[in-house]
Amino acid sequence: MQVRRYRASTIHDAVNLAKQELGPEALILSTRKIHGGKGGASAYRTQAFFEIAAMPSGSQEAVRSDSFTGQGLMDERASGFLGSLRSELMSIKEMIFLLSRSGRLMEGFRLNPEAIEVYGRLIRGGIAEPYAQLFLERGGAFEESGDLPSKDLHKRVFKEVSKVIEVTDPFSYGQGQVISALIGPTGVGKTTTIAKLAANLSLKQKKSVGFISIDNYRIAAIDHLKTYAGILGIPCFAAFKRAELEFALSRMKDKDVILIDTAGHGHYDLERIDTLRELIGHDFPIRTHLVLSTVTNELEMECAAKNFGRLNFSSYIFTKTDETRARGVIINQLLKLGMPISFITTGQRVPEDIFKATKTGILRLLFN
Repeated sequence: MQVRRYRASTIHDAVNLAKQELGPEALILSTRKIHGGKGGASAYRTQAFFEIAAMPSGSQEAVRSDSFTGQGLMDERASGFLGSLRSELMSIKEMIFLLSRSGRLMEGFRLNPEAIEVYGRLIRGGIAEPYAQLFLERGGAFEESGDLPSKDLHKRVFKEVSKVIEVTDPFSYGQGQVISALIGPTGVGKTTTIAKLAANLSLKQKKSVGFISIDNYRIAAIDHLKTYAGILGIPCFAAFKRAELEFALSRMKDKDVILIDTAGHGHYDLERIDTLRELIGHDFPIRTHLVLSTVTNELEMECAAKNFGRLNFSSYIFTKTDETRARGVIINQLLKLGMPISFITTGQRVPEDIFKATKTGILRLLFN
């Protein structure tokens, strides 16, 4: 196998050198950032270069027929070369894929391998490409001067991500009673989330809690909530009209927190959303919180936020983060429409699988 190495000031230039000598189908094996190599000791201290390893495309069959079969495989394992080659091939394929998607494979950008890795983590985590590029730019990934150390790029980029995260605690608005209604599309987990909130508030924070269900669409919805109420030993009322809601609230004036479970509505059903607004809005001091599932199509999530915005919700609650790795949709949503996050759920267990939103907690969730 004939492997040659090429150095240039940018990855783009190094790839072009390889293709000029080995042909347009040259196979790129690895890339790395180095210092020096041109201009003597002074250049070593002040200028960085990129080096790639490449071989003619005709060498691929030789690698495949020897290294990946029989005795060749045993020999390569013994030397450790096969594992290294596979890793480098995967790395360079991912680099080219990500760079081609980002549009950053162009003159003037000295995109180092760590920047490629960080960009990959952002994209794989579900953050939209324009936002991923924005975070890299703000983190200094495309700086020409080299003043910003490459090794700190992860920290700088994740710090930029954290800047767009806004969090809130809906149960610390003051000394008075807090009344919170969870709203959102069907199937996002509002009732289970209410049970988790109630369990944590009553068992851990020692607050007195009450339930109200205004879900008269879903079969046995009130029974579902009453089951949780019975387990937790808290009162539960059904209220499908304004008078019934007023009565239920009056019966629980002594509670620290009242949690209201609403019917799930299709986010394009503006008539039902407006009906819900008429029921819980206006005269009642109710704060609404929009529950969204992270497995929802991102466009539908955005439409849901816009249409449920008619109820002037105070925060997002994101659910089902255990069912996806593309949790960056949370960041996309914040950048598109703003609004703080109050809670995030991470599974079906009550009350364990929920946590109060913090910047650190969300970053851990997004990027492990």
